[in-house]
Amino acid sequence: MKATTAARTAPVLALVTLTAACAGGTDGPAGTDRAGALRAPSGTHLVITTENGVTLRPADGDGITVDDTVRPRWSHRDGTRVLDLDCAGRDGRCPRMPRVGVPGGVTVTVAARDAGIDAAGLTGALDLTTVNGDVTVTRSGADDATVRLTTRNGSVRATALRAGTLRAGTVNGDVALACATAPAGVGGSTTNGSVRLVLPADPPAYRVTAATDNGAASVAVPTTDAGDGRTLRLTTVNGDVTATHD
Repeated sequence: MKATTAARTAPVLALVTLTAACAGGTDGPAGTDRAGALRAPSGTHLVITTENGVTLRPADGDGITVDDTVRPRWSHRDGTRVLDLDCAGRDGRCPRMPRVGVPGGVTVTVAARDAGIDAAGLTGALDLTTVNGDVTVTRSGADDATVRLTTRNGSVRATALRAGTLRAGTVNGDVALACATAPAGVGGSTTNGSVRLVLPADPPAYRVTAATDNGAASVAVPTTDAGDGRTLRLTTVNGDVTATHD
């Protein structure tokens, strides 16, 4: 029946020394500090590509740090740093979830596959995508940031998330979002799985679409019909849809 409702102890990591002339190509760009961390002030855009997954955690200071179990390849242009987590020469011993330390205020884009993305304690915009793995985010984002969390054949789970605009989606898996702030726009979708959104206490009103073909839709947040207000769109085909608040 179709239902539609309008509403550390972490291991010590050795830092990889990132050295080379700043020529705008591949290899390590100049700008490393004495510890070998690549300096990345607030506002830098970090793009990570990997054939596995990645663990993202706050860096100590303003340098990007990389787990020494992988061999990083860097390229850069203007304010964007591109990090390829290369496992060549590791005799197949490639970690599934190497750790990258991210300075505060850095925007992070990740393209992963066949493993998950685990982010916690980051304070910039996020665009995290994988295939065949989960996307898990905790205590991350920023009040005015755009946050996109996407997978296929896995679930998206976020807690204490901050965002100005939030988009989350999968095909086969659940979408579970718990926000520390009330975004201006929220979109959550899956095909086979449930979608659940929890907003902070006393949220503003939203123009809401909550729809499922085979499941139940429940909306317990303030709603409005205003065309220029905040929007909330949660959809699935097979599963339940829930929008609620603390």
